Amino acid sequence: MSQKNIAILIDGGFLRATAKKAKKKYDSDFISQFAEACRHENESIFRILYYDCAYYSGTVRLPISGKEHEFKANDEWLHALSYKELFAVRRGVLKFRGFKPKQTPVPPKTATDEDFEPIFEQKGVDMRIGLDIAAFSHNRAVERIVLVSADTDCVPALKYARKSANRPDFTSKN
Repeated sequence: MSQKNIAILIDGGFLRATAKKAKKKYDSDFISQFAEACRHENESIFRILYYDCAYYSGTVRLPISGKEHEFKANDEWLHALSYKELFAVRRGVLKFRGFKPKQTPVPPKTATDEDFEPIFEQKGVDMRIGLDIAAFSHNRAVERIVLVSADTDCVPALKYARKSANRPDFTSKN
């Protein structure tokens, strides 16, 4: 049986949350091992695309005291991942969206900054995943796409991929 090329697309936010629940150390080696486990015996990995963003860096005002708080982070782990064989990192942007109470109700007379946690929102990752699915499908670059995500925003791109695989107007590269 001949080797089939596959592309593995990993939503980093989803994989990180899943690894945390399983109490696994989340680093570039874990991500590599996970990607390799997605491959069947008769498949060859064409590309591993990892979608994520660096942790937030910036200064914000705390919700109760109004004092400035600086979030410091580095993205060395994303750089390390991008140098691994077959990997490409597709970066989104992490936006700060304010604070939310850690528990409700928050006692109004005793509330402190510590009663709140920051809200961050990842932007641009879903669009990049969808575009890559469409490109792989349209170009017939791979025989199988493995998507690691729980995001339903990717469903239209996956439908496109399924329909593209059955189009008679494309000739297979095999």
